[in-house]
Amino acid sequence: MKDMNKVKPVKIKRVTFRRPSSAAAARAFARLVDVMATLRSPNGCPWDREQTNATLRPFLLEETYEALDALDRGDLDALKGELGDVLFQCVFQSQMATEAGRFDIVDVIHAVTAKLVRRHPHVFTAAGRPLSAAQRRAARAKTSTAVLEQWEQVKAREQAAAGEKRRLLSGVPRALPALLRAHEIGTRVAAVGFDWTRPDEVMDKIDEEVRELREALAEHPARAAEELGDLLFSIANLARHLGVEPESALREANDKFTDRFDRLEAHFEGGGRAVHGATAGELNEAWENVKVETSRGRKVEKQQPHSLTSRPPDLSTFRLADSPSSTSRPSTSQSAPSARPSSRRSRRRDRSERPSSRGR
Repeated sequence: MKDMNKVKPVKIKRVTFRRPSSAAAARAFARLVDVMATLRSPNGCPWDREQTNATLRPFLLEETYEALDALDRGDLDALKGELGDVLFQCVFQSQMATEAGRFDIVDVIHAVTAKLVRRHPHVFTAAGRPLSAAQRRAARAKTSTAVLEQWEQVKAREQAAAGEKRRLLSGVPRALPALLRAHEIGTRVAAVGFDWTRPDEVMDKIDEEVRELREALAEHPARAAEELGDLLFSIANLARHLGVEPESALREANDKFTDRFDRLEAHFEGGGRAVHGATAGELNEAWENVKVETSRGRKVEKQQPHSLTSRPPDLSTFRLADSPSSTSRPSTSQSAPSARPSSRRSRRRDRSERPSSRGR
């Protein structure tokens, strides 16, 4: 925004803090709201007028994943556009709610602003004003962990005051990707102290689940599926303890495997052959060569910090129970209980093009 450069930067722990111009943001947002209302008007766009809350659902999901993709790539230029697309979807949904007489974008903004003020009593007064220096020193939430615990406590009080009988995990959307949902479940129960204390304790649990999965393989497919789910749940909680977002870690693993297999195919094509005609031994040999080649490149890459996201830590130092160098693990009765956790992309066309039958 044009007014940003007039604000003197304030240095906070080696991060340059800049406060954008509220007036400029308000004007830009008002323009977006007005454009959306025009698109839905009788003189607007037929495609926009035909949409419903339900028909827009896949686009909200798609735009969210495209924003995540820009984050994973560390592409700030792309992120600017993708965040705009997500914001547009929020305004679009709000415009339709306005037409239905349910709520408008102002209600949406007031709701989230009021919630942020209530959930941050270590930053704001009840009236929404920033705390004084003395009030900040007296605030109890001094760490990120304490802030998360306070957030859940304030949320629980709000629900109780509203007469809602909601359980701690009832607000975790079932529509979340399964790994992300497991991560969020662990985060929420950890806020009340239901958690492992160290990553190695979660590794013990993973060892236990691997043993149980091996036993289940010889019994019944249904039990094997159940044990596999328990294993994945424990792995998601290990990711949380390591400060790794499991969906991002798995996306990166998918990308790494895809890149390596592309190189494997190129290796055979270079010899005038297709992978379909290669023997298992030839495939394994080529795969090992590709792994060595790409591992050298990754070692150099890992020395360079990422602008937005960091790569998951190398888990090769962790060994499962069946590894020859593993130490003995506690019995099942000594392990943490099973329920105890811790805390695509379709290529989008240019937005300047007219919407296809698929939508925007």
